Amino acid sequence: MADFHVMAGAHGLELPTVRRITISDLFDALRRGAEDFWAKPSHYVFLGLIYPIVGLILTQWSSGSNAIQLVYPLMTGFALVGPFAAIGLYEMSRRLERGMDTSWKRAFDVRHSPALPSIAVIGIMLMAIFLLWLFTAQSIYTAYFGEQPPTSMGTFVRDVLTTSHGLGLILWGNIVGFFFALVVLATTVIAFPLLLDRDVGVVSATETSVRAVAMNPVPMLAWGLIVAVLLVIGSIPLFAGLAIVMPILGHATWHLYRKVVEPEPRADRRPM
Repeated sequence: MADFHVMAGAHGLELPTVRRITISDLFDALRRGAEDFWAKPSHYVFLGLIYPIVGLILTQWSSGSNAIQLVYPLMTGFALVGPFAAIGLYEMSRRLERGMDTSWKRAFDVRHSPALPSIAVIGIMLMAIFLLWLFTAQSIYTAYFGEQPPTSMGTFVRDVLTTSHGLGLILWGNIVGFFFALVVLATTVIAFPLLLDRDVGVVSATETSVRAVAMNPVPMLAWGLIVAVLLVIGSIPLFAGLAIVMPILGHATWHLYRKVVEPEPRADRRPM
């Protein structure tokens, strides 16, 4: 029964109603996300610092372990695990929406969510996709430059930008990376906010995300592009910008979920 609950939710398989949205809805979600962030920015910067710190650690590791070729895949790979990393931010927006306590420690109240096992399952799926992306990126590099790692960052950048092998690496790396990002976008764009709001299970959460993308292909692809661009911009100054970018995107994702999924009757929603 427990396994059934994780996959199908507390009340069996539930298929929330998905609505159509426009590009203007994306910018409205970003505006609302920024408003949530500025409501108590010190708390959200604290939470957002987790991302830059992890980014610096991973970059230092890749540079120090002769894995310079993985720095860019690591940076872009943040977009793959971002939906899970922002769980606490969705919870903060949920609380702001309902006028509940929004002190920073409340972000960790997700551990009390009845949907936590379902959230963990999708989180593990995202981590597996992230690791598969790193393995694939390394394989593409090996196909063009062999097993020998770059001798330095300068040499690596020069080889990538000035040689035919480097252009091939850029082309196929971005094509394959786009495929990974598309899979994550389609299956999780609103899955985590939905699980926090309604304990619907893994199957319904991912299926609802897929339907949301299928019904709104242009806005959802635009959303994925916005997220990717902002994450790259936030990563450039030693990942420091992610301390602001991540919270805003996390809150905006909650508001995007509200626009995409038809609300259920108030009496059936997760209690305060």
